[in-house]
Amino acid sequence: MRVDPMMCFNSGRGRTGIADRQGAAAATRFLTGSAIAALASLAVPAAAQSGAAPGLPTAREQVEPPLPDPAVPPQPVLQPLAEDLESEADGRQIDFEASELGYNAATDTVTASGDVVLRSADRSLRADNVVWNRATGQIEAVGNVRLVDDVGNQLFTERLELTDEFEAGAMEDLLLALSEGGRLAAERGERGAEGTIELTRAAYSACAIVKPEGCPKTPSWRITAERVIYDPDARQVRFRGARLELFGASILPLPGLSIRTDGGPASGFLVPNFRISQSNGVEVSGSYYWRLANNMDVTTGAYLFTEAPPMVSGQFRHLTDEGAYQITGYVTNSRRISDFTRLDTSENDFRGYVFANGRFQLTPEWSVTSSIRRASDRTFLRRYDISREDRLRSMVEIERIDDSSYFSLAGWATQTLRLNADQGQVPVALPVIDYRKRLADPLAGGTIELQANTLSIARDIGQDTQRAFAGATWQRHSITPMGQVLTFTAMGRGDVYHTDEVRLTETPQFRGNEGWETRAFAIGAADLEWPLIGSAFGGTQVLTPRVQLVASTPIRNLAVPNEDARAIDLEDSNLFALNRFPGYDRIEDGVRLTYGLDWELRRPGWEVSTNIGQSVRLDKDSNFLVEGTGIADKVSDFVGRTRVRYRDFVSFTHRYRIDKDNFALRRNEIDAAVGSRRTYLEVGYLRLNRDIDPTREDLDDREELRFAARVGFANYWSLFGAGVINLTDAEEDPTFTSDGFEPIRTRLGVAYEDDCLEMGLTWRRDYAEAGDAQRGNTFQVFFSLKNLGFR
Repeated sequence: MRVDPMMCFNSGRGRTGIADRQGAAAATRFLTGSAIAALASLAVPAAAQSGAAPGLPTAREQVEPPLPDPAVPPQPVLQPLAEDLESEADGRQIDFEASELGYNAATDTVTASGDVVLRSADRSLRADNVVWNRATGQIEAVGNVRLVDDVGNQLFTERLELTDEFEAGAMEDLLLALSEGGRLAAERGERGAEGTIELTRAAYSACAIVKPEGCPKTPSWRITAERVIYDPDARQVRFRGARLELFGASILPLPGLSIRTDGGPASGFLVPNFRISQSNGVEVSGSYYWRLANNMDVTTGAYLFTEAPPMVSGQFRHLTDEGAYQITGYVTNSRRISDFTRLDTSENDFRGYVFANGRFQLTPEWSVTSSIRRASDRTFLRRYDISREDRLRSMVEIERIDDSSYFSLAGWATQTLRLNADQGQVPVALPVIDYRKRLADPLAGGTIELQANTLSIARDIGQDTQRAFAGATWQRHSITPMGQVLTFTAMGRGDVYHTDEVRLTETPQFRGNEGWETRAFAIGAADLEWPLIGSAFGGTQVLTPRVQLVASTPIRNLAVPNEDARAIDLEDSNLFALNRFPGYDRIEDGVRLTYGLDWELRRPGWEVSTNIGQSVRLDKDSNFLVEGTGIADKVSDFVGRTRVRYRDFVSFTHRYRIDKDNFALRRNEIDAAVGSRRTYLEVGYLRLNRDIDPTREDLDDREELRFAARVGFANYWSLFGAGVINLTDAEEDPTFTSDGFEPIRTRLGVAYEDDCLEMGLTWRRDYAEAGDAQRGNTFQVFFSLKNLGFR
């Protein structure tokens, strides 16, 4: 089916009609002659991908002949034609169909006209008229020609010469629609001896050049060149004298440009980045991508600043048979501001950052994972806007996983980037060994899990700890005749600790006793859930009351150090946990009863769920649970969560902890989002008002607001903004200097994004200084040609 151009010109009214005419005119400049008519029949343009291009016929459709028209009587076909083509084409048979067929004995030519279709293996050709010279073997197709090769590329032209081996020769006024995506249009083209196609005065674009209704549109970008060579075997396009045009304006020469049509990487320069920052002044950066092999590449970068010395970067990536790894590094030589005096250092320092990680699957069971992250100083990453993390973790881990067991041998090291933190007090964990084995219980049913674990923590300045434990957990699930889900759990464990230099730990709760300590304990639990299902509000609701009883033997918690179970806070996620501490060093002891209620409603487009719960200690108060965590008293605070979701348009989550005595909100956390992908609003709010004694637990109170918004307009344009604001005041934290409204970081920008182009301008302001990472404004221009891999 073809689209009437007048429908495109008259489809809109007022400004829309003008835009359509301008788009059609621009497309005509990009594609000439019959190419525009061919494109008008493609409802959806191709994008960079494998397989047939979207909107183009599939491989089967490309070779299927058109259905016969009942109004046209069948025409006689000369049978010797196919036989001659087969014998004279070195065994290649060319089948054909046509409305009319004629033979000129004097010139020994066969002429087919009227919806001519030629097919040979996976190739096909359609044209208004085809003339075959039997003496020379030359085939000439004229009028609305479409040639489909064996990989799905489609060639549209007005006139095409073919050999009797079905290879294209000279052509004019052509359009090449690549199967992986993208279009090449040219005034002239010729097929080389090696199968390459050489085009003269050509243009390439991977953008959409027709609208969904089939009308032409202006591509966002295109690459023009005096000469283009397309290699179908290598799936590569090489340009000579190339220039990048953006919205019809020539903006950048691209010498030596070469791209892959299948979206795969090819060596070459990447689009430069431009930025202005308070710390470094004007920044211009560029990169070169070097594809060493199909499984190996290198990217090198250079950064020039007006307020700082240059910087270079490099990234090496390698994919092996067992896994993959990459190494990234940044290097410069510049002055930095002292962490303590806040003055420039007198001499330039070597500064840099290295990040290497990888994973190797040695066998189906064994694997190795590693990550190394290290910076020369604490402000390098923030100053050059590489990362805003306050710590860098390095690790290595060897794992073995099968159907019933797990083994891990790991080591962890952390570099702090906090200006006032002492690196000597940051621990190194090596080794960390964990082994687990799951067995079926042949007596009472259920499962048994055995676990052995050991950990060694060392500090240059601070407490050192070694720990080892072995334990077993039994668990059995069953469903009663009334539909209750009943779970029994039993756990026993024995621990051995060795600790020294405990006085170097400031918080007494975390120290433990110096020297060797042992402890053993057992825990038992019964958990009952009763799901009640019924209809409500046009959907299905599930109401689930839940009650849990947990009891343990006395546990010597304060006799051992606390390295991995700090920052305890009661919330909905750990309310029914066997141990509500996050690690192994602290275990909640005694007898407690926990109860709660879950409710869920599902109806078309809507999902609503909420839960609330509380626990009660049935024995004496614990002497190590800290006030303010929600579980220190006999009766705990109330904790819960509410979630509301409407399709992909509305999402709302509220987590909370309510003081049991005065119903004050001790934890109030909201995450909400409304809108579509182009226009949306996201809001996050967190307030922790726990009043925890800092001498017993290092958990501060905080209040923070986060927001992000985007408003789309004019089809492809959008405005966006985001911010993080500290709302903590002196009442919540007397040591904090905030006045209750202190912006930390804000961002505002404008962006353009369509199917193949993304660009924009971003302004960001940082309100906090960190060494030589100064507070102030940063402006950045970003630009990406999606289907070329340019960024």
